[in-house]
Amino acid sequence: MTARPARIDRGELRDYLVKHRLAGPEVPTPRQNNLRHYRLFAQGDPRTLMGLDPLPRRDEAAVLALMADRVGVNPDPRHLQGPDSIDPDRTLDALDRLAALLRRTADRRGSVLAGTGHPTKLADFHRALSEALEAAGCTVHTPARGTRFREPTPEGERPRHIDVLDGVLVVRALDGPDGPGRPGPGDLAHTHSPLPVRLALAALADAGHRPPDLVLGDHGWLCGAGRLGIPAGGVADCNDVAPFAAEADGLVEVVVPLEDGSAPSCYVPLSDYVLQRADLAPYNR
Repeated sequence: MTARPARIDRGELRDYLVKHRLAGPEVPTPRQNNLRHYRLFAQGDPRTLMGLDPLPRRDEAAVLALMADRVGVNPDPRHLQGPDSIDPDRTLDALDRLAALLRRTADRRGSVLAGTGHPTKLADFHRALSEALEAAGCTVHTPARGTRFREPTPEGERPRHIDVLDGVLVVRALDGPDGPGRPGPGDLAHTHSPLPVRLALAALADAGHRPPDLVLGDHGWLCGAGRLGIPAGGVADCNDVAPFAAEADGLVEVVVPLEDGSAPSCYVPLSDYVLQRADLAPYNR
């Protein structure tokens, strides 16, 4: 019989979060970047709404108060530059809530859809959770592979298509790069857009399936699903207001505050912790 992996202590994971700057007093996203995104969200900029209704709006003070409450960023509006923070205890509490959401989905043998706007960073995190749910008897859907769409970007509309990466829905570019670091043809694309989840859900309906019982993801995958009334859970960084606003408004079940741009291997202890708390494979009794 294969031995179960060692269980992860909450205190140890807290130390890990701070050490790797996934949470803690100085995360990689600087304060000025956070404040810029907060201002754009308050102005109703579509790039920051991630599929949420632009009305009613929160002003900048309300957005900062929301992020201080949900994430643990510095609440002082006079703090304009330098490092900002994510409260690791808020991260751990949200991971516990995410585990409870997975457990409820597993108990009902529900259907699941996983997608990410951070395919080079977070795909493995979502894959680990969806695979454990599948092992518990859930159905994991991967609809709309190959579906093309045009995504608004700061450089104008760009052609994209939906793909599947180890059971997780992702977006790939169809055209050439528009500068250094931009995705070229076939490259995985970072996206905040809610269009991929809308297209995936439409494809699922066209195939005769009911909506999934759970969407796992980030960015527009969370907000787009939540806006349509589908239970959703996942992660968001301290500059991404929309998922936390959706959680506060009761549209999204769980959002874990977390630095989202680290190496994929950094998130393995977090997915292991969630599976452990959810009593799912490989930690299930």
